[in-house]
Amino acid sequence: MSRPGYIDTSRLSINLAIYRSGSNKFEVVVDPDLAMEFREGKAVEIRDVLKSEYIFSDAQKGNLASEHLLKQVFGTDDVLLVAEKIVKEGEVQLSAEFRRKLREQKRRRILDIIHRNSINPQTNTPHTIERLEAALEEAKVRVDEFKKPEDQVQTVLKAIQSIIPIRYEVRVIEVIVEPKYAPQSYSILKSYGNLEETQWLNDGSLRARLRLPAGMQNELFDRLNSLTHGSVDIKVIKKE
Repeated sequence: MSRPGYIDTSRLSINLAIYRSGSNKFEVVVDPDLAMEFREGKAVEIRDVLKSEYIFSDAQKGNLASEHLLKQVFGTDDVLLVAEKIVKEGEVQLSAEFRRKLREQKRRRILDIIHRNSINPQTNTPHTIERLEAALEEAKVRVDEFKKPEDQVQTVLKAIQSIIPIRYEVRVIEVIVEPKYAPQSYSILKSYGNLEETQWLNDGSLRARLRLPAGMQNELFDRLNSLTHGSVDIKVIKKE
């Protein structure tokens, strides 16, 4: 089934962007990764998106679009300007190979999000990526390559809850770090969650309160203990 802005092209080995105007069709051959980034507004040059700087009426047959039609439809025969409009406003046609690659990328991202934000309530520790992956396969959940990973997390989570004990949880922790490790610890804490409170004590020590996903707690503790050689004081003060 095709989606808005995309065409199912499982039989093709090239990736195209197609723009239609009446009975006319205009095609460019694209790098699929860069084409997707270009459509999302990322800093990608159209010249880099194109596999060749030609506008086709039928790329499979190698038929070029006429300059007359380009001017009539796009107001210019400048290949790069026309290609920009085709990629931005047309349909991106993805090969079966690229769709499989995209699906795998989305699957990995979904698993990472669940791993970081959830725990096994029986052990109060996060599930491993491998265990989550096995549950995903057992639940026979199909990841949609056209949807954002973030929009699919709840569907996947609901599906695997019948296979493994799992829940989303947030932890609030309090940390006290002695002066010589305080600056580095502050940077680490900021990268793991939301710093709700920081206080620099009279002796130069740092006291901080941090809200973070439960699945990231052990990783954070390991980093702080490694940095401070075990001298850090850490307490979990709330579970939500």
